[in-house]
Amino acid sequence: MLSDFVRYALPMAGTLMIACALTALVSGAYLLLFNVRRTNQALRHPYLAQHPWERLPFSLKAGVLLDYFLRLNFPARQGGVFGNANRLLPHVQRDEVPMGIKWPLMGLWGGCFIGLACMLVLWALIALQPASV
Repeated sequence: MLSDFVRYALPMAGTLMIACALTALVSGAYLLLFNVRRTNQALRHPYLAQHPWERLPFSLKAGVLLDYFLRLNFPARQGGVFGNANRLLPHVQRDEVPMGIKWPLMGLWGGCFIGLACMLVLWALIALQPASV
């Protein structure tokens, strides 16, 4: 019974993980190649007032983009990383940000987080798969 479930769920979880990876890749490439300047001008992260975007290391650039994502998706949360993003970006109003700014951020980080969950499910399904000799 469980082996039938695993046999059907395993390819579906793998396909969903690959779809998330491609979504994150395409959204991230579009954002970093064509839309990052417009995004930074619209959302104005306080770190960018101290250092220009081009001089930040990649990890801080990813952190700035993650702050934008968290502020746009979880504006009322006050704890942990969510609260830090909301304290850094109180001037960003979710309804006033155009969709051309939102979708690359949603695709990049949404694809990363959903893909991470799919990867965990995929590992669990592989562990549940009966060993065939």
